[in-house]
Amino acid sequence: MTVLILTCEQDVTADMVVAELDGTGVPVVRLDPADLPGPVALSGEYVHGAFRGHLSVGGRLVSMNGLRSVWVRRPGVPASRVAEPTDWLTEESAQALYGMLRSTDARWMNHPDAARRARHKPWQLHLAQRSRLPVPATLITTFPQAARDFADRFPDLVVKPVSGAHPQEPPRAVPTSRVAPDADFAAVAYGPTLLQRRVAKRADIRLTCVGDRIHAARKAVDPDADPDEVDVRFATSDAPWRPADVPSCIAAGVVTYLREAQLAYGAFDFAEDAEGMWWFLECNQSGQFGFVQIESGQPIARTVADWLSAPTPPATPTNGGRAWLLEGH
Repeated sequence: MTVLILTCEQDVTADMVVAELDGTGVPVVRLDPADLPGPVALSGEYVHGAFRGHLSVGGRLVSMNGLRSVWVRRPGVPASRVAEPTDWLTEESAQALYGMLRSTDARWMNHPDAARRARHKPWQLHLAQRSRLPVPATLITTFPQAARDFADRFPDLVVKPVSGAHPQEPPRAVPTSRVAPDADFAAVAYGPTLLQRRVAKRADIRLTCVGDRIHAARKAVDPDADPDEVDVRFATSDAPWRPADVPSCIAAGVVTYLREAQLAYGAFDFAEDAEGMWWFLECNQSGQFGFVQIESGQPIARTVADWLSAPTPPATPTNGGRAWLLEGH
């Protein structure tokens, strides 16, 4: 049975997993929905209570009923590469492709419905709290006075986008920034603003969970670093990512989070404070891991490939009996 990977052409993270799958002998098909219609074609038949579907990718015909798993990694917008793209054709193509794939028995990493819900930052924070993961005090508001009151209670704050990225093409990351002590919160009224208590961190943590397996890596913060450098993506530190042991309470919370979110994969960001507490910042349901694997040496691509190529669904992780596997080393 075949593994289907939905992603764009230039995706190093997917390249790493494809290389691992090639070594197992499991058939792999990689396509970008942006090429449908065109280089990618499809057909689905619903007759006599049965579904039969096929995909054509570069002249290769693949049975949808023969898919064992679908990895929704970083797909392009359907029909965006046709000569005259339209919103109508995009919607028609998306409905056809994802609707047919939903008609199969393939396992998803991650299912589009679960993935869409998982992108909402307010929902992430609530689920993290329910999963007993430590969450810094956070306010999302359009009331300037609420922001001022929050700043009085928590004088050291950061501000970050609610959605995560600016909707331009290609998407542009918006950095988390420190809030000045004398900040004027009047502009809060013009758009939802996310304020969060700044964690005086000694390290950044990237925890990648695949099914019931956890890989955690730690990037130490230079004690002399500029305290305004709060976003690890834009920090000037040269410290490498190194394997990290996962506190049992964090491991349990992460497993609970993914189970409740109905996700098979999640890239979690934590901030480690001076006391060693890991504070939940966010979970990216399609986050890349190549940079962590390269520096830490952790076999994350192999773990993803194992999940995608597994003939049967992995056992459901549970808190009892330490059912998850910690991959700190």
